[in-house]
Order: sequence, then structure tokens, then C-alpha cells
Amino acid sequence: MNAATGEEAIESMSDDIFFREVNEELRQDQAKAMWKRFGPMAIAAAIAVLLATGAWVAYDYWSQSRANHSGDAFSQALRLAQEGKTDEALTALQSLETEGYGAYPVLAKLRTGTLLATRGDHAGAVAAFDAVANDGAVPAAIRDMARLRAALVLVDNGSHADVAARVETLTGDENPLRHAAREALGLAAWKEGRGADALKLFEQVSADAAAPRNVRQRAELMSELIRGSVSAS
Repeated sequence: MNAATGEEAIESMSDDIFFREVNEELRQDQAKAMWKRFGPMAIAAAIAVLLATGAWVAYDYWSQSRANHSGDAFSQALRLAQEGKTDEALTALQSLETEGYGAYPVLAKLRTGTLLATRGDHAGAVAAFDAVANDGAVPAAIRDMARLRAALVLVDNGSHADVAARVETLTGDENPLRHAAREALGLAAWKEGRGADALKLFEQVSADAAAPRNVRQRAELMSELIRGSVSAS
């Protein structure tokens, strides 16, 4: 290698080092500029994520705690009812209706209706079931069940009109509660001497293959009873 070539090589290496240093400085300057521009926003975003995560964890813990507390209170109320301590059970359920969390206020009101019916307070029971049935915030399936529960109480303690007002809308061919609704309406009609109306309803129940076996059997017995009464008269 001659002297000129060596000098050129040295100069080339020096240029490479110079350009690398300049390029590195430019990158550092760009990084500093980027951080100066976007760094505070990145820090703020990270803090926001941490705060949101912390808030969600706290809310989830709070929700779970309230749900667990309401569940324990509902179980205690059921235990009191099973032990025959109806007044204490009703007090516990009424407390859940106002202070419970999640679905427990609705469950408490339904159980209150059942206890009131058991102790003979039929008006109070119907009022409790009607309150659930008329609450637009309650899922439709539960509202329909509450209507049916009220109607069953009214079969023996109300009029056919009272029963019909609650379950007539449940008697459609596609409604899953149609069997019980038709049975309740049939019993209410039979009680008021409307044998033809009752027979039609009981025949619908007995002919419905989707109806539970015990419900169909009751409907068949009622149909025979009504036919026998008509023949005897």
C-alpha cells in the first residue's frame, strides 16, 4: 500500500467516524425534541392508565363486597323463614329491598310476597308481587313470574278479572309460562261458574305436549270434572 492510499484510507475512516458522530448527535437531538414534545403526554397517559386500573380494581372489590354481604343477608332471611321466624325474616327482607345490591332487592320482594301469602296476608302478597311486575327495571322474565305469582294468590282470594289482569298476556302459544297462566285462569273461571271458559283453558293445557306432566294431569282431571258437572246438570 503506498502513502497516498494510506492517507486516503485514514481520511475515509475519519469521515465515517465524523458522520457517525454527527448522525448520533442528530438522533439524540431528535429524541430530546420528541421527548420534550410528547414526553409529558406519555407520562400523563401512563398515570391515567394506572389510575383507571386502580379505580376498576377498587370498584370491583366494592361491588363484590356488597354482593357478598347482600347474599349473606338473603341467606339469613331464608333461614329465619325456614325456622318459622316469619316476622324476623320479613324485617330482614325489607331491609334488603332498600339496602341490598344487585338482584337481591328483587329477590327479597318476591320472597316477601311468598311469606305474606303463607301467613294469610293475601293483599300484602299481591302488592309485593305487583310491585316487581310493574318495575320496568326488572328483567321481563322475572316480571312475568311475579304476575303469575300474584295471579295464583288471587285464584282463591280475588276475582277472575283480577287473575286475568295479570296473566292473560302470558297465555300466548309461545309464552313459556302459558301452562301455569291458563291453569290459573281456568281455576278462576271455574270458581265463578264459567264452566265453558274453564274447560277450554284446561283442554288447551292438557293438549299441549310441552306442558309438564303433572300440569297436564291436573288439567285432564279438571276437564273431566267440568264435563261431569255439565252432564249432571
